[in-house]
Amino acid sequence: MDPTAISTTELDVASLVLRLALGPMLVLHGLNKVRGGLSGTEKWFASLGLRPGWLHARVAAATEIGAGVFVTLGLLTGLSAMAFVGLMTVAALTDHRGKGYFIFKGGAEYVVLVAMVAVGLAVVGPGRWSLDSALGLDLAGIGWGAVALVGGLAAAAALLATSYRPQNTRSNA
Repeated sequence: MDPTAISTTELDVASLVLRLALGPMLVLHGLNKVRGGLSGTEKWFASLGLRPGWLHARVAAATEIGAGVFVTLGLLTGLSAMAFVGLMTVAALTDHRGKGYFIFKGGAEYVVLVAMVAVGLAVVGPGRWSLDSALGLDLAGIGWGAVALVGGLAAAAALLATSYRPQNTRSNA
């Protein structure tokens, strides 16, 4: 097949598959944080150095659920992808920091992949079977991929600059 001859239907199917892989995964990730109460998530976030833990547990859960629903529906796709990048960047720089690349060692492999796929989705767009398409919104393309990447990295940097206060675990001996 000539690579320049990809049909619109093939791109629509590919976009739908990406949306159905990313969106529900992030919704469930957010719901997992709230299932049974947020106290465990609050303590975990605080142990990672995200202060105050109670606030970050709620912001992360709400952002995961919201961005996941929006990506699933194909709504505001470029902006929703930006939320994915921001979330995954914070996870990489807190929970996965210093653990290498591979996920089986606690590394950032998974979160890097999720962020990269979200940027790719922002570039190709949500496809014809999306709310963006139904509403006539054009929030896809190279520019929106850049918005997702740069905006997500900037949001993560702002959050970490204002709220990341890890405990000093160095010994004074």
